[in-house]
This record gives sequence, structure tokens and C-alpha cells, in this order.
Amino acid sequence: MDYFIGRTQEIDLLTKVFKEQRSNFVAVYGRRRIGKTELIRHVLGEQTVFHLTGIANVTTEQQLTNFQAAFERQAPLSLQRGMPKNWFSAFQQLITFLEKSPEGKKVVFFDELPWLDTAKSDFMPSLEHFWNSWASARQDIMLVVCGSAASWMLNTLIHNRGGLHNRVTTRIRLEPFSLREAEILLKRKNAALDRYQIIQYYMAVGGVPFYLDTFDGALTPMQNIEIQCFSKDGFLRTEFTDLFQSLFTKAERHIAIVEAIATKAKGLTREDVLKLTKLPNNGNTTQLLAELEESGFIRKYQPFEKTNRHSLYQLVDFYTLFYLKFIKNTQFLESGNWLALTDSPIYKIWCGYAFEQVCLMHVPQIKQALGISGIFAQSSAWRSKESENGAQIDLLIDRRDHVINLFEIKFSNEPYTITKAYAEKLRQKIGTFKAETTTRKALWLAMLTTFGLKKNEYSGSLVQHDLTMDCLFT
Repeated sequence: MDYFIGRTQEIDLLTKVFKEQRSNFVAVYGRRRIGKTELIRHVLGEQTVFHLTGIANVTTEQQLTNFQAAFERQAPLSLQRGMPKNWFSAFQQLITFLEKSPEGKKVVFFDELPWLDTAKSDFMPSLEHFWNSWASARQDIMLVVCGSAASWMLNTLIHNRGGLHNRVTTRIRLEPFSLREAEILLKRKNAALDRYQIIQYYMAVGGVPFYLDTFDGALTPMQNIEIQCFSKDGFLRTEFTDLFQSLFTKAERHIAIVEAIATKAKGLTREDVLKLTKLPNNGNTTQLLAELEESGFIRKYQPFEKTNRHSLYQLVDFYTLFYLKFIKNTQFLESGNWLALTDSPIYKIWCGYAFEQVCLMHVPQIKQALGISGIFAQSSAWRSKESENGAQIDLLIDRRDHVINLFEIKFSNEPYTITKAYAEKLRQKIGTFKAETTTRKALWLAMLTTFGLKKNEYSGSLVQHDLTMDCLFT
């Protein structure tokens, strides 16, 4: 049975590229544990004639020994010439092997490519020469490279300003699983899970396939979180530092940024980030923010009717948010840390914010539930200019058909009740939005809750769309 889940668009793209009558240079990148290697093996495993995986924190000589070991496993004995003295010799050895391989498209796969580029090695010039002087002139080579180190993949390879400038013909950034994909994976472990439980787990670990795959089907989501995040030997208890160190050079700067952004739910401006982190206002900081955004830890967004200079950076990686909120400062002396927190105000606040982020990750599914997938619409957020009022809308969908959907997102363990006081607050919020934006479009209130609304006089008169968490799983 094939247990591979999702990645339909990426599979189609890789299959299409493989069939092209030209050589291709494909770069696949994304955060650690996201499933890059599994994707390439699944789609191109049978067509791969040479596969090399870099080793972290070793010397150039050790990487070349690693290359030779891989070569000896995959090339015929007649082509083996012993340990190459440098990367240029290694690639010449590889060229000889590929030229003598059977006709047809051949996949060469370098996994964890950044680790191969050790200090003072000639790896990048040798890779450049391999591609520019030989592979690109042919029609039968598909060079696929993967890497978790976002800063290296972006700055050294994809945005290379030397001989590899614009040489990458296809780039794939692998995103976390959607709720639908997460549901398929988790249901294979425990078919009795309901969607409320799946969302609980997703809010803590996000859609990273490897994190989801640590789920023990014999336990509840809450028990799994307790074990993985709060027990002495829990895998996700220590993952945070390893994660950032594997992705970024001098990761302490990236960690400082996400810790600063985590202090404000709605996000921080660039100026606020600089103020809290003490980082300089220059291109290096811009690059750090871009790397975090490209790796899926933060998002940059413009509030409704604001310009780019008013953009906010918001922490959107679920595991990072959960770690900074609960794991980082927890004393791991006793069991039951997580279960003891579930009745606390801090837990309820986190649930509300994390569920909002789940919804923001699934805007296409929300548009489908509204029946507006075919209508041009832009999603954004809005906050009142009046500090005393404090009204804010975390998701609005501005539609071409002269309607703006204003969303209220609520996480609860039962149908949500709109009280008289809350109904008045909603009317005031809608009124404030209309007055401050001076929009002439119709304003339709949409409630997106876990189990829907409890029907009463307020829900019927105020709400145009009553959506439940089920719409996020389409």
C-alpha cells in the first residue's frame, strides 16, 4: 500500500519537468521535517541514477569520502577510480558514469546540498561547472537538489549572482500539510479521531508531516502533546533549537526576531522588530526577515487599505508559537504540565489565537465554503485607528462583487452563543469599520466557529454566514 499523502501539485510539476526534452535544474526547499526527501523518492526514485546526501558538520575530506561511498554503491566497478582529490574530480567522475548510463532521462539527486558546501571547499564552483559546461547542454539530465538551510538555498543557490545565476529552472518550496492532509495522516493512526481533536493537535504542531507522524494512535491529542512536548525525553521539547540551527546561519538572530514578533498577536512593524531585537536597520536585517518568511515562520501582510510601509510581520508557525508560549519556560519536574494548563486563561487565549491562524492558513477553503472561489477577492486584516475603541478584524475578504465579508473566529468545545452584549459589540465593530474605511460595499458578517452557532435572535439577525471547522478540511 502507498502511504504517501498529498503533494498533488508538486507531484504533477516534477512529473511534467521529468518528461521535458531538455535538462532541468530543480531546487526543492522548505523547513526541516517537511518531507522533501520523501517527495523526491516518491516521484523520481526509480529514475534516480545517482543520489548523494550531505553530512552535517564534517570536513570537505569527509564529504568526498561520503561521495565516493555513494558512488561505489551506485556505479559499476569498471568506472570506479578511487577517492577523488577534490569536488572537481568528483564531478568529472560522475560525468563519466552518467555518459555511460542507459539512454533516457536520468535523475541526479543531491540531498541536503548546503551541507556539502563546506568551508573553503570548491563545491559550488564544481557544481557550477558540472551544470554549465556539461549537464545544461544535454537533454537527458534532471539535477534535483534539496536543502533545509533556507538562508543557503536562497542566497547561495536560488539567488546566486555568479555562474549559477538564473540556472535553477524549477523551484519548489514545500509547504506544511493542510488540515485535510493532516486528517488523512492522523486517521491512519487512529480512525476514531474527530475534527475537533485533529485541530487541537494541529494548533500545537502545525502541518509538519514528521511532527504529525509522531502521533501515537493509542493516545488522545492532549496526551500526545503532553508526552512529545512536556515529558523529559519528549521529541518536540528540544526540537526548537535544533530546528533553527539547521535552517539558518547564526540562528540566534532569527530566534531573536521570532521571539520579538511572538510578543504581539497581530504582529510587529519592521520598526518595532528593530526596536525589540536591537538589530541594525540595514539589508542584513531585511534578509533575516525574508529568510524567516520564505521558511514559513512569519508572514508579512498589509492591513486593509494600508500601504506596504504599514506592513506587519506576524508569527505563523504553530510549533514555534507553541514552544515560546508553553514549552520554553516550563519546569519539567513533574508529569501533567500540559493537562494542568488546559483550564487556565492563558490556554484559552492561545486556543483563540491559534485557531485564528489555522483559519488564515485555509482562506481558499473558506472562499469555497462561501461559494466565491470563482470571484476575485482579496483577504486581509483590519484594526481601528482609534486606540480607545480597539476594534479589529483578523480576517476580511474584499470581493469584486461589491461585498466585504467580515469574519469573527471563535474556538469553543460546543456551539457558540452570541449573547446580547456580544451582539452589540459586533454591531459597533461593523459600524466602526464602515465609518473609518468609508466603504460603500455591503458588509456581511461571517462567523467561523468549531461547532457552529447556537441559534437565537442575535445569530439570525446579525450573521449572513455560519461556518464550522468542517469547511477548513475541504
